[in-house]
Amino acid sequence: MARSDYVINLYSYTLNRTAQQAMTELADLGFNAFEFMMYPGHLWMPDMDAAARDGLRRFIEGRNLHIQSVNQPNIDINIAAAAPEMRDHSIAMMARMIECAGAFGARQVIIGPGKVNPLMPMAREALIGHFHRALDALVPLARKAGTQVLVENMPFAFLPDVEGLLAAVEDYGSDEVGILYDLANGAFIKEDIRAALTRCGDRLKLVHLSDTGTQVYKHDPIGHGTMDFGALIEDLAAIGWTERPVLEIIGISEQPSAEILDSIRRLEEVGWANRFAA
Repeated sequence: MARSDYVINLYSYTLNRTAQQAMTELADLGFNAFEFMMYPGHLWMPDMDAAARDGLRRFIEGRNLHIQSVNQPNIDINIAAAAPEMRDHSIAMMARMIECAGAFGARQVIIGPGKVNPLMPMAREALIGHFHRALDALVPLARKAGTQVLVENMPFAFLPDVEGLLAAVEDYGSDEVGILYDLANGAFIKEDIRAALTRCGDRLKLVHLSDTGTQVYKHDPIGHGTMDFGALIEDLAAIGWTERPVLEIIGISEQPSAEILDSIRRLEEVGWANRFAA
């Protein structure tokens, strides 16, 4: 696989580079597809006026880059919160992600189903109701913006496993809602990855790739956790997956581009080449 056969998530660059600076560095290394992280100081729609948006759009077009998706750290927001004000604020932040996707031509926007208080959890039916009401607001916005809402499996969400997540999405009843399956998140909760990918069916639209163990939650460079990437290749091949993976490496050093390149090298060593490409 060429470097252009990977989508690069910009999470590792959120604290010390703007999105344009990160993409410049990575484009110079041969990457051309990215997942935006909406984060203050990095890429924050409330701070971007028309001139700033036009400038970033011209940069993307001038370098012949592609924005696959828009994401943001989901620790800060919670569409299943007990407080209605927090739910409203979270939906508003997700709406800004949709606005970002529309502005820069991203195909997908990634959301989490929400989080629960582990000491005194709200009834599951109430949590799912909050999740569905958020989709009521977000799905039409995504349709209008020309993008798609994808819900991600997250260990800290109230629906951490694919079975529960898919049941809630299917009960919502809209074919417009897809799934992003994060392989590290699935591995961390010791989910049967192949069964989970199969369960996603046609709703599976994107796959996140990084490494983790099962004791401490990570999105490490490939080779720094315990995941078996040779087996994961077979799991993805078994469902006929041929799309570009999204490398969501949250680095452990000050050189995220070096960690990304090393991760790709390790993936190639276990046979990733020629299996998944644009």
